[in-house]
Formats: sequence, structure tokens, C-alpha cells
Amino acid sequence: MEQIAALISKKDELYQRRKAVVPNGLGIFNPSSVQYAHGAIMIDADGKELIDFAGGIGVLNAGHCPPPVVEAIQKQAEKLIHSSFNVAIYEEYLALAEKLVEILPHGDATKVMFLNSGAEAVENAVKIARQATKRQAVIAFSGGFHGRTMMGMTLTSKVNYKAGCGPFAPEVYRIDFPVYRKAVQTISEEAFAEQEIRRLKDFFKTNVRAEDVAAIIIEIVQGEGGFFVAPKSYIQQLRRLCDETGILLIFDEVQSGFGRTGKWAAYEHYNVIPDISTWAKSMGSGVPIAAVMGKAHIMDAAAPSTIGGTYAGNPICCAASLATIQYMQQININELGTKVGNIVRARFEKWQNQFPQIIGEVRGLGAMLAFELVKNGDYLQPDAALTTKIMNTCAERGLVIISAGVNGNVIRILSPLVIEETLLNKGLDILESVIEELA
Repeated sequence: MEQIAALISKKDELYQRRKAVVPNGLGIFNPSSVQYAHGAIMIDADGKELIDFAGGIGVLNAGHCPPPVVEAIQKQAEKLIHSSFNVAIYEEYLALAEKLVEILPHGDATKVMFLNSGAEAVENAVKIARQATKRQAVIAFSGGFHGRTMMGMTLTSKVNYKAGCGPFAPEVYRIDFPVYRKAVQTISEEAFAEQEIRRLKDFFKTNVRAEDVAAIIIEIVQGEGGFFVAPKSYIQQLRRLCDETGILLIFDEVQSGFGRTGKWAAYEHYNVIPDISTWAKSMGSGVPIAAVMGKAHIMDAAAPSTIGGTYAGNPICCAASLATIQYMQQININELGTKVGNIVRARFEKWQNQFPQIIGEVRGLGAMLAFELVKNGDYLQPDAALTTKIMNTCAERGLVIISAGVNGNVIRILSPLVIEETLLNKGLDILESVIEELA
């Protein structure tokens, strides 16, 4: 028995323990483990070094355990862990709010509230929009992901995230995301955008009146949906349409924010300002914190006590988030996002040319990049099985990656943006060798 026990790795032991006490409903996105980490490196339960291309699902743009963030958490824990901001206010909350208003202003006056997760941010953004407009309907997009709370699931398109969880929230409508594939489209991107806006106007005639719509919520770069990027012209025309109809425009920047696209916000690439935006993930280097930002008069439309939460804007999380953003400014996170994105895109496009039968479209913005796996070079034949095989083989060889897409056939890269160039290329080399082998 002792010899058998010796053959079982510590990682396998952890998964056995997980199976005994953790519900099956918590998905396993990658078959890895971790005991400690730094930068873009994780050390698994057996002491094996792993290159992290998942970044905690886009949470670690500033890397694992940035020293200034660790120090801020330690110092804050010594003086105040919790009071609830509604009971006794504290400077950490206000300092973080002021920093976000500084780097992400929403017009002349901006206000911010904090929450614990991206899903909570979405829930509260919808509540604010409904109160501000006195309307009820919300429009979301196919392929969108906005969380696992009840409103979040309702807005989310990927059905396996919501199987058996209904009935869902009423007055939510869905339209097609403006997926523009350059390789197959017969019209220009601008003409395509105009076509999609016309379809939305027709939607107002056949599904829900524009004057009944409180908000339209969109991820400019879809995360779980497969890293589709909305055309610039579409977002600009959508902004104008919302202005004309009194509909509030909400940008979900939970996965795309804080340097991932080479800017603080993906919307900065579009020269468009939202009415409300939602944030989480990399704004806190891994602590549970999220934000809803918006134009001040819209944020102030919410009645007292209709938004917030007991732990929302916890002082430790606020201190960690402020330290994260200050560290990002110090190292120029947006420049790093652009640099990492250029390196990754060049490799992806090389593989696309090298393996056209299995690698379909390469897409994304900045360092929020992905490629899809297909059969016979046809994007209508997604290859989820190959995607899983690549992901699992990479894990065996010391590279942690995760998939995306409604068909589960997209490999996405969300590595820390502080990753050293040599380490980034080493990870890409592993991924390339696995693709070559399995192709």
C-alpha cells in the first residue's frame, strides 16, 4: 500500500480530495495545481514549474503576487479588515474611487461603487440603468458572458453555464454579436456595421420598443464567447443610436480592462465613452473586488440602499486594488500589453499559415488574443476535442492554458503582462510543439 501511495502525485491527491468534498458543478478548466506563484510562474503541488498563460482567467495582468500589492495587503490587514462602508467609511475606498475616476473618466463627472465580483457589478449596473431610465428591458448579445448570478446568467449566452437554473430574469432580450470575419465577409467592415445597426432598429419594431429599453450591455471583446472583437464602426454607431433613443450603453470590461488590450479600457480603442461600465479581475491582482463606474447623474439615480453589499469595497481589497493600479502605472502596463500582444499575434498568425486545416481565425485586441481550432479549415466545423487535447498536453509539459468559445474550440492567451519575453516565447514554443505533434 505504501508503494502505491508513493506513486500518487500530490496533485492527484488534491483532485481526489476535491472530488470527495467539492460539488461537481465547479468546472475544471485546466488539470493543474498550484501551491505558490510569482510573476508568470506557478509551482504546482509536486514542485513542478508551470508557465502561466491563463492568468487566473485574466485576473493577473500585473503578475502573481506583485510585491507592492502583497505589502499593501499586509499593512491594511494590520489596521482594518472590515467595517462595511455603509456603517463606517474609510479612506481606502475613496482613494481607489478617485484613482479610477482619474484614469477612466466617464465624461465631465464620474462616480464609482465597489463590489466583490464581475457578476455583482453587472447586477448593480442593470439596477442603476433601470432606475435612471425608468425602463425595464435590457439587451445583451449572443456569445456574451456576464456572470453566474441570476441576472448575470440571464444575460449570458453560453447555455451550459445556465443549464437547469431557470426560470431566468424577465425583460432581457438577445441580439447577434457583430461577428465580422474578414476571411469570409463580402462587404466592408463599415458596411457590415451599418447592416447590423439596421437589424437592431428592426429589432425595436419586432421584439421590444426602444423606449422600453433601459440599457444595452456588450463586451467590446468577448471573453468566454471566443475573443470576437466588435467592429469600431459598429460601437460608434451603437453609441449614437443609444443617444438618440435614450438607451444607456454599458460596457462590460471585466476581462478586457487594465492593460489587457494595450489600454486601460478596450473602449479607449473606439473613441467612445459608455454611460456605465463594469470592472473586476485584474483591478485587484486576485483579491475579490469589482467596480461599477458611470456618469455621475446616472449613478446618482439609484435610490439609497438599492445597490451595494456588506463586503463591497472591503478595505483590504481596496488597498490591494489601489496598489495594483499604482504598480501598473509604474511599469506602464498598457505598453506591456501592446508588446505581449504583438509577440503573441505574430506567432499565432505564423501557425495559422503553417496549419490552415486546423487553425482558423486569429482574433483579439492587444494581448487579449485567441485562435480557433477547426476541421478541414472550416470555421463551421469547430474542433473542441482537439482543443481539449492541446490544453491537456500543454499542462503535462509545463504550460497552463485555457479555452473559450461557445463551441469550446478556442485557445486564448491571458498570461500576466509582466511576463519576461524569454518566458513568453518558451511558453509559445511549448504550445507550437504540441500543435505540430497533434496536427
